[in-house]
Amino acid sequence: MNRRVVVTGGSCISSLGMELDDVFASLKTLKNRIVRMSDWDRYAQMNTRLASPIQYELPEYPRKKIRGAGRVAVLAIAAADKAIQCAGLAEEAELLKSGRVGVAFGSSMGSINPLLDFFSMLRPPHDCSKITATTYIRSMPQTCAVNVSVFFGTTGRIITTNTACTSGSLSIGYAYEAIKYGMQDVMIAGGADELDATESAVFDTLYATSVRNDSPELTPAPYDKNRDGLVIGEGSGALILEEYEHAKARGAHIYAELIGFGHNTDGDHITQPKKETMQIALELALKDANISPDAIGYVNGHGTATRHGDLAESWATYNAFNKRAVSISTLKSYIGHTLGACGGIEAWLAINMMNRKWFSPNLNLKEVDPECAPLDYIVGDGRELDTEYIMSNNFAFGGINTSLIFKRV
Repeated sequence: MNRRVVVTGGSCISSLGMELDDVFASLKTLKNRIVRMSDWDRYAQMNTRLASPIQYELPEYPRKKIRGAGRVAVLAIAAADKAIQCAGLAEEAELLKSGRVGVAFGSSMGSINPLLDFFSMLRPPHDCSKITATTYIRSMPQTCAVNVSVFFGTTGRIITTNTACTSGSLSIGYAYEAIKYGMQDVMIAGGADELDATESAVFDTLYATSVRNDSPELTPAPYDKNRDGLVIGEGSGALILEEYEHAKARGAHIYAELIGFGHNTDGDHITQPKKETMQIALELALKDANISPDAIGYVNGHGTATRHGDLAESWATYNAFNKRAVSISTLKSYIGHTLGACGGIEAWLAINMMNRKWFSPNLNLKEVDPECAPLDYIVGDGRELDTEYIMSNNFAFGGINTSLIFKRV
């Protein structure tokens, strides 16, 4: 018998803030958090100068506990820490170490700076002095998941999903399955990514970044006819997923129930999304949730503000919803594309928008691209909407597609 999976905690660390009330206050200003990065002027061959950095200090942790953590892992730890506190598990050391609590966490890659120390030995004068016992640990792909596990002393399953823009959502999906099928009782799940110019360079070489360098308030503009590309952000997001009876027995507050997860791959092109398989991922989530698409009142879109991405996503959504103009908006118009973090951040904020019955609008959406599907793109001051079910979608390089469905409790 499949077990029910509920969300008993969560967190969002982004340029919008760390505390939920602060984040919603920021959302309601209807202003993005995109800035011009003046120190990127040194990269003469890179076109974009825009990003969405966190402009506040992260929590300070004992050096001994984060010795092997680069910035991306510290972001992951901070998100997990706040989510655990939110779930009322901070004092449950025995439970955390019981083997029934696992970690599913991902990022696009490890921290960048430690890699420079490795590269220093490959070029004259072949200096190895910068390589330490933690150089690899800070830069390894699994650094977020491992550091979260070590920080909290969990001894259950560990899942690392280094799948770029679906790292967070895929972690949540795999964590959901681990609980649903009885392998774990609680999972700490999410994603993180730190801001680095090299990440913007990846998209810049594909002519996919916004170059409105002197008007950061006007970009990105997902689904807009005149959008000119994405903007990179940073942050982390985490959910605490828990088996329903386990949560009920300890009197936990339940924010939502995760009832559907869909995941597949395009198997076609590394960087160009395919609407047909994206649609199937959404339909798989609906099938898993055992609900009609008509029950979904809101979709949190991936919304990268790239032409190929917006078109493929919008048509996949429209067709999966039986050509219904479902309400949709994306948080990337506020904080940019946080890559491995976006799935965690967006799922947690979408859950809380559902509970608060207010959904943020798409910023900078002045004229919907006529090539996009005719969805109900939320604009203006946002939308007061009372719905029992929402969907959160993310897609990544490699044709990796994810869809999560949450039910209000």
